Amino acid sequence: MLNSLSGRFLVLTTVFVMLAEVLIFVPSVARFREDYLLLRLERAQIASLALLADEMIDEELEQELLENAGVLNVVLRRDEVRQLVLSSPIPEPVAETFDMRDAEAWTLIRDAIARLVDPEDRIVRVMGNPVQDGGLLIEVTLRTAPLREAMIDYGLRILVLSAVISVFTAALLFFAVRQILVKPIKSVIAAMQSYAEAPEDSRRIIVPGAGIRELREAEDALASMQTELTAALRQKDRLAQLGGAVSKISHDLRNILTSAQLFTDRLEASDDPLVKRMAPKLVNSLTRAINLCETTLAFGRAEEPPPTLNRVQLAAIVSDVVEAERLASGDHDISFSEDVPASMSLRADGEQLFRVIANLVRNARQAIIASGEPGEICLRAAEDDEAWWIYVSDTGPGLPEKAREHLFQPFSGRASKGGSGLGLAISADLVRGHGGALELRRSDSSGTEFAIRIPKDGAALPDAAE
Repeated sequence: MLNSLSGRFLVLTTVFVMLAEVLIFVPSVARFREDYLLLRLERAQIASLALLADEMIDEELEQELLENAGVLNVVLRRDEVRQLVLSSPIPEPVAETFDMRDAEAWTLIRDAIARLVDPEDRIVRVMGNPVQDGGLLIEVTLRTAPLREAMIDYGLRILVLSAVISVFTAALLFFAVRQILVKPIKSVIAAMQSYAEAPEDSRRIIVPGAGIRELREAEDALASMQTELTAALRQKDRLAQLGGAVSKISHDLRNILTSAQLFTDRLEASDDPLVKRMAPKLVNSLTRAINLCETTLAFGRAEEPPPTLNRVQLAAIVSDVVEAERLASGDHDISFSEDVPASMSLRADGEQLFRVIANLVRNARQAIIASGEPGEICLRAAEDDEAWWIYVSDTGPGLPEKAREHLFQPFSGRASKGGSGLGLAISADLVRGHGGALELRRSDSSGTEFAIRIPKDGAALPDAAE
């Protein structure tokens, strides 16, 4: 029970209430001592007035008056005359004198504590103002043992009452906390356990309903997390199914493309100049398609091959991409510009680099076509001491904000309506395989620019590819 939230709350409540009662106990005992002494002064005054009314009171009656007042002697000052009104033998000297007329609270508390810790019976003198203007001053002497016993009895009663109040208050708070706090927390825990058994089941997502603000915020956060996780798991299942389907399609498509490649070889023997010029490009396109199918099959087996690093001419790759995309643009008003040094060669996998650039240019072309406005796509390259840089920019409408948030995540960073969101994810993976990075430099209403960074550090490239 003590390991539970409500059990610990019960213990803490009891301790804190007892601590508060202890802080109240000391002033209460001091006040009790003050009332006790003032009552003795009042009784002594009444006894002395009885004696003054009848001076013929015998010693036996005088002793009875002193015992009823609880004092040993009474001195009453009236009209500047100090009179010993009632007296009895004092067995020992007076140990202390207490003036109750203008006593401060701290003085009363100090004297009360001193009396509680001192078990010895002493004779003390107490002075105070007579009640009802019955004189100028009244003094009494009395023993401290009865006072201490009365203070201890009162203190014990206070402590017992405090303990009862503490336990009762803690019990009420215990049941209140169980109903208001612990029970809702247990319902949240039960919802979490139920969701953990089948996270794909959206019916097990918690429905926020707590009345406490903090718990409601926790339930809202948990519901949001569970919703996102369920969606991610469903997407993962769809990706797994899609991966299997793509692997089957790629396998059959590879066979079809291989057959088409064999037929294309015969086109090279044609005497038609246009056929002779287009046949090599068609063969290259089929070869790239076959390589893509084989890579997809390898990816489906979680065996994505590292890049084959060779010296490649970047200008030739960019030219092939631009020519293919220029044909794909058809009648749309799209211009292409190339600013790539003819002598620039970099160490990379030519096929993978072609796919990366082709993906970026294809996305730019589709964005410009979707906008319905004329546009330009620019490819340029530069190098420094550490890396080669390839820039692909366009004058399209820019990427949507949602696409920028998950730009390189599969099926999440779709740059255009109807896209799969795979192109940029694949491109980023291919560039990372070279030890480099694909990053978005800018994207606004004036267009979009991507940068490809391929490092020159030859020692790091094979490790990065692995």
